[in-house]
Amino acid sequence: MSLLSRVPYSRNPISEEDARGILESEVLLAQERRSIREFSDRPVPREFLEAALRIACTAPSGANQQPYRFVVVSDPALKQKIRDGAEAEEREFYARRAPQQWLDALAPLGTDANKPFLTTVPHLIVVFRQMSGANGEKLYYPTESVGIAVGFLIAALNRFGLSTLTHTPSPMGFLNEICGRPENEKPFVLLPVGYPADGATVPELTRTPETELITWR
Repeated sequence: MSLLSRVPYSRNPISEEDARGILESEVLLAQERRSIREFSDRPVPREFLEAALRIACTAPSGANQQPYRFVVVSDPALKQKIRDGAEAEEREFYARRAPQQWLDALAPLGTDANKPFLTTVPHLIVVFRQMSGANGEKLYYPTESVGIAVGFLIAALNRFGLSTLTHTPSPMGFLNEICGRPENEKPFVLLPVGYPADGATVPELTRTPETELITWR
C-alpha cells in the first residue's frame, strides 16, 4: 500500500502573548459548563449547531476512519418517539436493571425515568458509533474515537453558549430505527441541545481539585 502524499501543515498562528490573554477566560468558560436537565424551548440558531458539528468532525480518530456519525433531530414527532423509547428503557433500568449500588450513586442527583427535556429542548443530537465499515471492514479504536469527538462537540456547544446533557438510556437500540441508521452503527450518546430554562437549577457538586487529577513529572 502506497503512502499518502504529504502536504505542508499550516494554521492560524496565535502568539504566546495572545494565548496568555485568553487563558483565564477559557478556563472559566469550561468551569461554568454543567450538565442540565431543565431546558428552554428557545430556538437555537442553526449555524451554531453546524459549527459545533464541524468542530466535532475534526476530532482525531484511529487510522483517520472517523467512525462517528451525528443525527440532529428537531422534528417534534421524532423527539416524542425518542422520549417514549428512552423513558420505557429508563423505567426498566430504575425498576429492574440497575444494581442498588448504581441507584445509590444516582440518588443524590435526583434523576428518575421521566425525561421531559427530550421534547422541550429544540434539538437532539444522537451520536452513533460505527462498529465496522459500510462493507464490513475493521475499524480501529472506534469507541475512543467517538468519545473524543463527543468531547469536541460538548466543548464547542458550551463555547457558543449552549447547554447539553450526556444522556445514555440503556439499551439504546430503539434509536437506530427512529433515526434510520444501519446495523453497523450503534448509539453512543444522546445529547439534548439548547438554552437553560429560566430558573434552571443544577446539583451543588464539588469537583475534584485539579492538583489531585494532574501530575507533572
